[in-house]
Amino acid sequence: MSADLIQIQRRPIEPAIHLDGGVSPLLNRIYAARGVRRADELERTLNGLPGPETLPGAKRAAGLLADAIEKGRSILIVGDFDCDGATSSALGMLALGAMGARVDYLVPNRFEYGYGLTPEIVAVARERGPDLLLTVDNGISSIDGVAAANRLGMSVIVTDHHLPGESLPAAAALVNPRLPGSEGFAGANLAGVGVIFYVLAALRAELKGRDWFARQGLAVPNLGDYLDLVALGTVADVVGLDRVNRILVHQGLQRMRAGRTRPGIAALVQAAGRDPRRLAAMDLGFFIGPRLNAAGRLDDMSLGIECLLCDDPRHAGELASRLDGLNRERREIEETMKREALSELESLEQAGGIAIAAGLCLYQPHWHQGVIGILASRIKDRYHRPVIAFAPGDEGTLKGSARSVPGLHIRDALDAVASANPGLISKFGGHAMAAGLSLPLEAYDTFAAAFDTEVRRHLGADDLHGVIHSDGPLDVEEFNLDLAAQLREGGPWGQGFPEPLFDGEFMVAARRVVGEHHLKLSLIPQGGEESLDGIAFRQAQAEVEAGQRIHAAYRLDINEYRGATRLQLIVEHIDNA
Repeated sequence: MSADLIQIQRRPIEPAIHLDGGVSPLLNRIYAARGVRRADELERTLNGLPGPETLPGAKRAAGLLADAIEKGRSILIVGDFDCDGATSSALGMLALGAMGARVDYLVPNRFEYGYGLTPEIVAVARERGPDLLLTVDNGISSIDGVAAANRLGMSVIVTDHHLPGESLPAAAALVNPRLPGSEGFAGANLAGVGVIFYVLAALRAELKGRDWFARQGLAVPNLGDYLDLVALGTVADVVGLDRVNRILVHQGLQRMRAGRTRPGIAALVQAAGRDPRRLAAMDLGFFIGPRLNAAGRLDDMSLGIECLLCDDPRHAGELASRLDGLNRERREIEETMKREALSELESLEQAGGIAIAAGLCLYQPHWHQGVIGILASRIKDRYHRPVIAFAPGDEGTLKGSARSVPGLHIRDALDAVASANPGLISKFGGHAMAAGLSLPLEAYDTFAAAFDTEVRRHLGADDLHGVIHSDGPLDVEEFNLDLAAQLREGGPWGQGFPEPLFDGEFMVAARRVVGEHHLKLSLIPQGGEESLDGIAFRQAQAEVEAGQRIHAAYRLDINEYRGATRLQLIVEHIDNA
């Protein structure tokens, strides 16, 4: 089996929509290939958002929060330890505080308490003496945790976006666009930060209706001021960028570009070396989000939340620098784990034809629990099949992080394994493409076999190839800065609404390795005479030589360096022509 077997498939040409404002025919065609059929589906103003009253459960949650605020009761936000959870927690702290609430937050340390509102974290929360627990980006599977809070006299409002199980927690209010009965809500793909944003919008309307702000002499908060947080959490959580999420992300990016962002986000942008005036969704997902996530992976996400909450630019810079250092440490750990995993798999490939599983499970007793999700993603990308990476948990358990490929709903696959093998999995949860689980150490081999069997029920050999979906070739005259700028501004692009990608043949005029891992190229397009700059990230080992003809999949980008602006091709994949 080739670990690098990738197929480039060109998207079918759909009837193009017609837009005003000088949008190129190419961009019209790209929109059509992403399922856009009407111009209003590309609405990016806040007027295009569905109202908060359309999200089931939001009005009830708003009423309970308003009651707590009016009566001076204390609210404790319980978040998750990833970027979505951190932005959700910060958003809740800032907006509830602006509405006059007594509010604090608690985020579980992944290594001590694990994910979600567990009975153990409820016991920690009780020490703070809250009247009301508000979960963000978690809680829909916290049946035992909610029950524990209820017994201790704390009400619970759950706001979440993860898939619910067959049973639901006995919370005072449940808000989740994936709950049965929420099918009519237009924002089914909201991230956790999007869900709490909607609840806060409903709360603001509720408090205005009660004349709360006027009675307290409080300014009515502009929730648009917090859309930088919403955009960051939404992109970093890799949820589908449907119409609602595209509006939220676009509006957040516009505020960031205009300098209207939290000092902590501005400091993270600077630490990542990105130009704040040209931020795109890709920057949030690949540069800003990972630095925030590093706190939850290696240390304590409270560091990340404090960075987002910080009002002082100087202190925010110090916190961002610490997060940047953690991210560098995370990359080093990841690289070591990746080398070990690849060495193990390459040995299996060479061991007399032993087939590698359709559903891969990987485990080493020294692997870092906070990095296994990234490792699973990297191996999935290389071997083009579902991967679960495991690390030691507590008291003889393993913690696993799963990543999937198109054609296999990973949470449903885990559910099927659990149903067929009672007691094999201790707990699990997640999305279609990513999930987490726990199981006893001694059950690892049995689980690995059961998982492989379940994957084979859904995926055949043809499904285990990497596929790059291309928008076709570009003509020589289309390699220009104007088109690159129009494509960049045509998003936001991301999960479910992918950035335009093209493919074509080139002559390699020159090549060199930069930064140890990346391949810098000078490429002459077919039919052209002038060379174009290209960069192939993490492809330094590609067998490409000057004078060679290649077939490449690439994106158009704009590179600004020392005051000069040049077109650059981001090369995603290289084949021999």
